[in-house]
Amino acid sequence: MTLIASAPAFIEFFVKGGFFMAVLVILSIFSLAVILQRALVIKMDRVLPPVVSNALTAYKSGAPVEPLQKTLEREPSALSRVLLSVLQHRDWPRAEILDAVQTRARHEISRLESGLVFLEITTGISPLLGLLGTLSGLVGIFGNIGDHGDPQRVASGISEALNCTIVGLGVAVPNLIAYNYFTRRVEVVAIDLESETTELITKLSLGRNR
Repeated sequence: MTLIASAPAFIEFFVKGGFFMAVLVILSIFSLAVILQRALVIKMDRVLPPVVSNALTAYKSGAPVEPLQKTLEREPSALSRVLLSVLQHRDWPRAEILDAVQTRARHEISRLESGLVFLEITTGISPLLGLLGTLSGLVGIFGNIGDHGDPQRVASGISEALNCTIVGLGVAVPNLIAYNYFTRRVEVVAIDLESETTELITKLSLGRNR
């Protein structure tokens, strides 16, 4: 009964916020969708599958690359695609291999960072939209203060106007946390990609020089 009774008050909280509250609600929905989608995409075991890392570790210099290549093709991931790029260009000079692989790695990192710019923008504008909503509500309250001079009514109106600021901060804080978390995770992935790629290039170079 308590939850049912509080539902209209919860809805009224957002309805009275006006236009800016509606924009903040829409931003929060899109932000949640981006956070969930990025959480699935930037899973370490999907980006850097242990099977691929183990196959690379097991590969010895001078050994046939076909078993490793089959493993990479069987386990599609950012790491697999970067390592496949190394294998595809293994007959090139080392400097040219590095250039080709860096291009592929940048493409993979760009895919992982897709959507993070939305979280960054939302983190910045949500408090501002909340502040705009609050100021807009206060302008309306003080503009009619001569007609409705009841202090209790004015206090209630100010409280409702501040709802936009609360929601704006409520949207910004989770987005900021998610953005920093995902950004750090992408940085870790980039370092691991570089490490694994360098290991494979070194093994191929050693095998070619024997």
